[in-house]
Amino acid sequence: MSNRTPLAATRAALIAGFLCAGCLVTSSAQAFELFGFTFFEDEETATPAAVPDPLPYTATITVSGGDEDLRDALTKASQLIGQADTPPSGAPGLISRALGDQQQLLARLYVSGLYGGTIEIDIAGVPLQTAVESGTIDRRAGQRVPVSIRVDTGPQFHFGDIAISTLHREGGTAADVPPGDYGLVPGEPALSDNILAAERKLVANLKAQGHPFARISDRSVVADHASRRLDVALEVDPGPTATFGAVSVSGQERTDTDFIVSQANIAPGSRYDPEALREAGKRLRALGIFGSIRVAEAEQLDADGQLPITIEVSERKRHVIGGGATISSTEGAGLEAYWRNRNLFGRGEQLSIEGSAGRIGTRSLSELEYATRIVFTKPGAFGPTTSFTATVGAKRENPEAYDSRSVYGSMRVGKQHSDTLEYAVGTEFSFAREDDALGSGNYALFGVFGEVTHDSRDDVLDPSEGFRATAFAEPAYDIETGGAMLFTKASISAYQAFDDAKRFILAGRLATGSIFGSSLKDIPPSRRYYAGGGGSVRGYAYRNIGPRVAGEVVGGRSFFEGSAEVRTRITESIGVVGFMDAGAAYSTELPDFSEPLKIGVGLGLRYYSSLGPLRFDFAVPLNPGKDDPDYAIYVGLSQAF
Repeated sequence: MSNRTPLAATRAALIAGFLCAGCLVTSSAQAFELFGFTFFEDEETATPAAVPDPLPYTATITVSGGDEDLRDALTKASQLIGQADTPPSGAPGLISRALGDQQQLLARLYVSGLYGGTIEIDIAGVPLQTAVESGTIDRRAGQRVPVSIRVDTGPQFHFGDIAISTLHREGGTAADVPPGDYGLVPGEPALSDNILAAERKLVANLKAQGHPFARISDRSVVADHASRRLDVALEVDPGPTATFGAVSVSGQERTDTDFIVSQANIAPGSRYDPEALREAGKRLRALGIFGSIRVAEAEQLDADGQLPITIEVSERKRHVIGGGATISSTEGAGLEAYWRNRNLFGRGEQLSIEGSAGRIGTRSLSELEYATRIVFTKPGAFGPTTSFTATVGAKRENPEAYDSRSVYGSMRVGKQHSDTLEYAVGTEFSFAREDDALGSGNYALFGVFGEVTHDSRDDVLDPSEGFRATAFAEPAYDIETGGAMLFTKASISAYQAFDDAKRFILAGRLATGSIFGSSLKDIPPSRRYYAGGGGSVRGYAYRNIGPRVAGEVVGGRSFFEGSAEVRTRITESIGVVGFMDAGAAYSTELPDFSEPLKIGVGLGLRYYSSLGPLRFDFAVPLNPGKDDPDYAIYVGLSQAF
């Protein structure tokens, strides 16, 4: 009996292929390797279980028809090819793998709209169907079993008749739905992904209209080989409309149940909306106190016609310690550590005690920079989308431009208006003793601030699309000098990938700021604007770009910065970056560009780990000034911006 498989022989085969097409995904590894060391590797990862009666084999695949991309895709879809280094268990294991290959290859052909091809698999010269019937394979001692796969892609099919109908539960009749609204157009290539996407969209639209049990109730997919057409008929059962019912919680230990329900913000009696469930999960995950969260819908409505919701959680350990490090040839090394209680009173409150030291290696011990602070955050302070943060701290800063010792505190209320928009208001105070080229002074600043942030980046540590924009303003009053001033700052960074794999990315950043109302001398040196160093203009000394007095940098009342990067991913774990930074600070309230922009250029290396990209940048200043180096090196975690 031949193992030749007609790819559209039956409606059932087509449906099975569509279902399999959604399964062409491999699971990701849990362990990761960094510089030769493997982290988070469990015993199963380190030592795979021994396979009884392993049967080594060699596999080849031959594809007739299609382009190179299709041939590559078929090769990658083949389990026999991809798992050849992992012998299956005896003849049954190899036969099972070959049968799985038929379905995988079938699904991949359907993805390209190919419904008239054939797949032939021989094991040790015997057709697969014969091996299935006998259950045996000709094995020769010391030799690998030869397996050959032959695929004839056949012609591409196009959509023919398309019908989509929605059941009316009351009368049992069906209403037609325009198929073009769901991407199914007669005459277009009959890609299986388009059918699956249409089904998902149909169900999603009905769920968004308050139908929690919407489903595809009937599917007919028929290939006409003579005309090379694929006729599709879909029937959708919307199910009943529903409102949210009671919300219950399971798995919590220390966390208050009412707090979890409040943060989820699912209102009983409101119309069922899957987006409300997604937002609930997102808000609960943002608390950082749960290791896992599942917002589960009941399988049926309750007696009142409402849909009960269960929130299943598992709590993380409350106490955590952590740390980090940065290295720069101009700024030295930086170390930081923290202790954190993630659920202080059982309602998501977070208490952090943090400490850091900076410019290690560039200063004597008595001149190091250091900081310590205590931060208390209360989520849901004034509603599920709000938070309250209080901070007190002390720090010593000692760049080339000034020396500052200060204590400070702040209170901030933030509101997450949407997925991308957040705004905050707050107040802060600081008491400082500061010295620079203009002299020494005491400063006691009290200010009220507002901030707006729009963030549509697809990834915080390694963005490839979207942008982040911030605007900040703070009127402040100095109790010591009686001076009033207004601090403002705005920035935007944008990212655009130029290929589907996101291997080529263009990134850009602009930032500007102004201080209004006071003379330069009356503004604390630590609050003036400077440029230079990591996060600003790479290649230059830290905070060494700005107005000067007697050759010493004193900072400015305004600044402007810009950066551009071209990021190229060479392999899955290695990337290179070319970049240019430019910036300057000015004594005027608005940037007047009276001084030319300082420009730095360089190259960077990225190692993409599961923690985020590790960054190594080498930068050169094009127009260095006093105290600027010939070059600078920066090492850190995440992209530069």
